[in-house]
Amino acid sequence: MKDRPRRLRATTAMRALVAETHVLPQQLIYPAFVREGITEPVAIQAMPGQFQHTLDSIRALACELVEAGVGGIDLFGVPDQARKDASGSQAWTTDGILNRAIAAVREEVGDQLVICADTCLDEFTSHGHCGVIRDDGVVDNDTTLELYAKMATSQAAAGAHMVSPSGMMDGQVEYIRTALDENGYTDVSIMAYSAKYASAFFGPFREAVGSTLCGDRKTYQQDPANRKEGVREALLDVAQGADIVMVKPASHYLDVVADVAAAVNIPVAAYQVSGEYAMIEAAARNGWINREQAIAESLVSIARAGADVILTYWALEYSRRS
Repeated sequence: MKDRPRRLRATTAMRALVAETHVLPQQLIYPAFVREGITEPVAIQAMPGQFQHTLDSIRALACELVEAGVGGIDLFGVPDQARKDASGSQAWTTDGILNRAIAAVREEVGDQLVICADTCLDEFTSHGHCGVIRDDGVVDNDTTLELYAKMATSQAAAGAHMVSPSGMMDGQVEYIRTALDENGYTDVSIMAYSAKYASAFFGPFREAVGSTLCGDRKTYQQDPANRKEGVREALLDVAQGADIVMVKPASHYLDVVADVAAAVNIPVAAYQVSGEYAMIEAAARNGWINREQAIAESLVSIARAGADVILTYWALEYSRRS
């Protein structure tokens, strides 16, 4: 028999030799949470193995990521509940927890790690939405853009290499790019949450950031039923100046990842979100799956679909094994 594909599966070495897809540590970004007012890391119950960090422990984590060869860190701030307000003003103050965390990590590791900052107001607003709420209860898109610009500029000033608008406001990339350029931060990149869906898989994340969300985000995040819309959103962000476009979540939207990868000529990121992480961890703890194999397979599937960059809570662990 001439056609025997199994010849290339015969040994571990042979399979490695002809593997089509590789996930390398430098492709990975580790999402991490920094919480105000704590003196030691606090475990996140819904995400076993993940923590809300102090400024000291986030410095230590950044050093570990550098040592493991991880590409980047994506920082999320968790302010004291009493400091939240309707506009999320702690998001752009110099002494806000997120900007302090950015500065601490930049001081610790410099340019050895890509320091990315989440550019969204939801962790900082008293109502938990990603923007300013109008009197009729709807998030005001254009007023929110002005605040995103202030937030991104403050993050760049704190030392971020990359900002990451995740609020799904129309025009957010253009507003932020203009503000960064006008303030002299022309080298600061934008990783846009371009196709972010109103997903049920964000649940554990809301514990991680102490979310105060009332209602849902369906008027600005995408409908999970829509595929073509993901490409439309990504192309708009490319036109507005995004350096990287993202699909979120990853595993249940691999078709969108593939579509976006085929449509754009810039790097594509995919975010393996908290619910994806929690499901694998829970199944492994029950003995239903092989944990390490499931982690590796999940990451390979995201890269195979076309993601150049993967945000994953397993970035450090996976990289240490690679």
